[in-house]
Amino acid sequence: MSLSTLDKLTSRFDAQAAQGMDDVFQFHFCDAGSHYLVIKDATLEVQEGEHDDPSVSLSMDTDTLKGIMNGEVNGMTAFMTGKLKATGNVMLATKLTSLFPAS
Repeated sequence: MSLSTLDKLTSRFDAQAAQGMDDVFQFHFCDAGSHYLVIKDATLEVQEGEHDDPSVSLSMDTDTLKGIMNGEVNGMTAFMTGKLKATGNVMLATKLTSLFPAS
């Protein structure tokens, strides 16, 4: 399930928004294991598992990610209500919607 969500993100990736970035987004899904996105110089790589040194780690269920990415869930609200937990460079998480704009 989460992999299909991440596959959809890949097709929405905006390379221009990622210019000059060198960051790792670690996702811990309580219902689908761990995956991470490596964004470096306008390229995207999706990997399964744990990264040694992520820029930001996000913990949630796959429905929360789906809702945030399609605009049905406000990321800040999800964070404040405990549906989304973030550690590391939390401000990076706010870039997800510009890196993966809704169609």
